[in-house]
Amino acid sequence: MTRVTRGFIARRHRKKNRSGVSGFQGAHSRHTRTINQQKMRALVFSHQDRSRKKRDFRRLWITRINAIIRENKVFNNYSQFMHNLYKKQFLINRKILSKIAISDRISFDNICDKIIK
Repeated sequence: MTRVTRGFIARRHRKKNRSGVSGFQGAHSRHTRTINQQKMRALVFSHQDRSRKKRDFRRLWITRINAIIRENKVFNNYSQFMHNLYKKQFLINRKILSKIAISDRISFDNICDKIIK
Protein backbone atom coordinates (compact mmCIF):
# COMPACT_ATOMS: atom_id res chain seq x y z
CA MET A 1 0.00 0.00 0.00
CA THR A 2 1.31 3.42 -0.88
CA ARG A 3 1.98 6.08 1.71
CA VAL A 4 -0.45 8.99 1.81
CA THR A 5 0.80 12.30 3.15
CA ARG A 6 -2.73 13.66 3.70
CA GLY A 7 -4.00 16.93 2.38
CA PHE A 8 -4.28 20.59 3.14
CA ILE A 9 -6.60 20.32 6.18
CA ALA A 10 -4.31 17.93 8.07
CA ARG A 11 -1.31 20.13 7.27
CA ARG A 12 -3.18 23.19 8.52
CA HIS A 13 -4.08 21.35 11.74
CA ARG A 14 -0.44 20.37 12.35
CA LYS A 15 0.75 23.89 11.54
CA LYS A 16 -1.70 25.32 14.08
CA ASN A 17 -0.36 22.92 16.73
CA ARG A 18 3.24 23.89 15.95
CA SER A 19 2.58 27.58 16.47
CA GLY A 20 2.39 27.17 20.26
CA VAL A 21 5.66 25.27 20.69
CA SER A 22 8.18 27.61 19.11
CA GLY A 23 10.41 27.62 22.21
CA PHE A 24 10.58 23.85 22.63
CA GLN A 25 13.69 21.93 21.58
CA GLY A 26 14.33 18.90 19.43
CA ALA A 27 11.46 16.55 18.60
CA HIS A 28 9.21 18.49 20.97
CA SER A 29 8.98 21.24 18.36
CA ARG A 30 8.96 19.04 15.23
CA HIS A 31 7.01 15.81 15.67
CA THR A 32 3.25 16.06 15.83
CA ARG A 33 2.71 13.45 18.53
CA THR A 34 5.34 14.83 20.89
CA ILE A 35 4.08 18.36 20.20
CA ASN A 36 0.61 17.35 21.42
CA GLN A 37 2.07 15.67 24.51
CA GLN A 38 4.24 18.66 25.37
CA LYS A 39 1.39 21.12 24.89
CA MET A 40 -0.82 19.11 27.26
CA ARG A 41 2.01 18.92 29.77
CA ALA A 42 2.65 22.68 29.50
CA LEU A 43 -1.04 23.45 30.08
CA VAL A 44 -1.07 21.26 33.20
CA PHE A 45 1.98 23.01 34.62
CA SER A 46 0.62 26.48 33.80
CA HIS A 47 -2.58 25.62 35.68
CA GLN A 48 -0.61 24.34 38.69
CA ASP A 49 1.71 27.33 38.74
CA ARG A 50 -1.10 29.85 38.78
CA SER A 51 -2.09 28.60 42.23
CA ARG A 52 1.54 28.11 43.26
CA LYS A 53 2.25 31.78 42.45
CA LYS A 54 -0.43 32.88 44.92
CA ARG A 55 1.07 30.59 47.56
CA ASP A 56 4.61 31.85 46.95
CA PHE A 57 3.65 35.50 47.16
CA ARG A 58 1.76 34.93 50.41
CA ARG A 59 4.89 33.25 51.86
CA LEU A 60 7.01 36.21 50.71
CA TRP A 61 4.71 38.75 52.36
CA ILE A 62 4.65 36.78 55.61
CA THR A 63 8.46 36.52 55.61
CA ARG A 64 8.86 40.26 55.05
CA ILE A 65 6.41 41.18 57.81
CA ASN A 66 8.02 38.71 60.22
CA ALA A 67 11.52 40.07 59.52
CA ILE A 68 10.51 43.66 60.19
CA ILE A 69 8.56 42.75 63.33
CA ARG A 70 11.54 40.87 64.78
CA GLU A 71 13.88 43.71 63.81
CA ASN A 72 11.74 46.29 65.61
CA LYS A 73 11.31 43.92 68.60
CA VAL A 74 7.73 45.09 69.08
CA PHE A 75 6.32 41.56 68.99
CA ASN A 76 8.10 38.26 69.38
CA ASN A 77 6.85 36.82 66.13
CA TYR A 78 4.51 37.18 63.19
CA SER A 79 1.67 35.09 64.60
CA GLN A 80 1.31 37.25 67.73
CA PHE A 81 1.32 40.37 65.56
CA MET A 82 -1.42 39.04 63.28
CA HIS A 83 -3.48 37.81 66.23
CA ASN A 84 -3.38 41.26 67.85
CA LEU A 85 -4.07 42.90 64.51
CA TYR A 86 -7.32 40.97 64.11
CA LYS A 87 -8.26 41.44 67.77
CA LYS A 88 -8.06 45.21 67.30
CA GLN A 89 -10.04 44.82 64.02
CA PHE A 90 -7.41 46.30 61.71
CA LEU A 91 -8.45 44.76 58.42
CA ILE A 92 -5.24 45.13 56.40
CA ASN A 93 -4.16 42.23 54.25
CA ARG A 94 -0.64 40.82 54.18
CA LYS A 95 0.23 42.28 50.78
CA ILE A 96 -0.50 45.84 51.88
CA LEU A 97 1.20 45.29 55.25
CA SER A 98 4.40 44.11 53.60
CA LYS A 99 4.38 47.08 51.20
CA ILE A 100 3.90 49.48 54.11
CA ALA A 101 6.63 47.72 56.09
CA ILE A 102 9.15 48.01 53.24
CA SER A 103 8.38 51.47 51.91
CA ASP A 104 7.19 53.39 54.97
CA ARG A 105 8.58 52.23 58.32
CA ILE A 106 7.04 55.12 60.25
CA SER A 107 3.52 54.14 59.22
CA PHE A 108 4.24 50.53 60.11
CA ASP A 109 5.50 51.60 63.53
CA ASN A 110 2.31 53.62 64.02
CA ILE A 111 0.23 50.53 63.21
CA CYS A 112 2.26 48.52 65.73
CA ASP A 113 1.80 51.20 68.39
CA LYS A 114 -1.97 51.26 67.88
CA ILE A 115 -2.12 47.48 68.23
CA ILE A 116 -0.15 47.56 71.49
CA LYS A 117 -2.37 50.24 73.11
